[in-house]
Amino acid sequence: MEPVEFRDGKVVILDQTKLPLEIKYIQCEDLECIAEAIKMLRVRGAPALGVTAAFALALTALQHVNKPLGDFFKELERAREYIAKTRPTAVNLFWAMDRVLRKAQDSDKPWEDVVKEALRIYEENRAGEEKMAAYGAELIKEGDVILTHCNAGALATAGYGTALGVIREAWRRGKKIRVFADETRPLLQGARLTAFEMVQEGIPVTVIPDNAAAFAMARHGITKVIVGADRIAANGDVANKIGTYGVAILAREHDIPFYVAAPTSTIDPEIETGMDIPIEYRDGKEVAFIAGKRFVPDGAETLNPAFDVTPNEYVAGIITEKGVLRPPYTESIKKALTGK
Repeated sequence: MEPVEFRDGKVVILDQTKLPLEIKYIQCEDLECIAEAIKMLRVRGAPALGVTAAFALALTALQHVNKPLGDFFKELERAREYIAKTRPTAVNLFWAMDRVLRKAQDSDKPWEDVVKEALRIYEENRAGEEKMAAYGAELIKEGDVILTHCNAGALATAGYGTALGVIREAWRRGKKIRVFADETRPLLQGARLTAFEMVQEGIPVTVIPDNAAAFAMARHGITKVIVGADRIAANGDVANKIGTYGVAILAREHDIPFYVAAPTSTIDPEIETGMDIPIEYRDGKEVAFIAGKRFVPDGAETLNPAFDVTPNEYVAGIITEKGVLRPPYTESIKKALTGK
């Protein structure tokens, strides 16, 4: 089940707001459709957003292939600016578009190479996720009980997964493990999406309220926490779905290792610490309403940050396609990105 594909000149998106009750695909033929899908979380997860953004430029290239070169590049830049306004935290979205634009600017046939580079990003993401899963699976032991927060599986990536890719790989290697999925309020990505993926794989999964994480750690044998990431600072501070920071604090209190699984494209070397990561705030209606019914009284304010930042000292390791990075992260991240 692919979260996003580029097919017949269209960007085809699995509408994740309908899961797990309905499997519905959206066929986007313009930037407005793609932007709406990103804003409304029909497609979500940092790697999947990067792929979607790259596909948005590929779609633009095909639609303006006959324009003069200067106008062609103006259309690409306009598309980049338009998609860049959708969600500020997930760095893969910006990384992918900038990579496609660099390729086009260095090309004799930019209209062709935009499409090729977008598809290459998709393929590299998929291959990288499988490498990441292999590295991460080595950390999982027989009988582990793993807590995860939000959804960092096939639905959030190029089709294999980051945190859930690691879990999936360990399961396929025959390790008998169990998963606890935080429901992940307010949009329930854990309850709706992570649990859906685990059931599809046949991996035992238990959904818990977000505020039951400490109880599960103390009473139900959690041995590891593995989450994804939307942006990682140069010092190893990690931005992920709101509530992740609290889970990391609880994991330390219970002496449980807390791992992050993310491709190196999620690392932003221009951001020194997590305090510099831009945090998206979403519509308070997502907090006030559940299944279309209002539960917060009129007159009460809501606060709806989409992400929080976990300081690097809570992170036991960052699982990437280049291996597991360990503290001190300033050094290990630099080496992963530059080879030095």
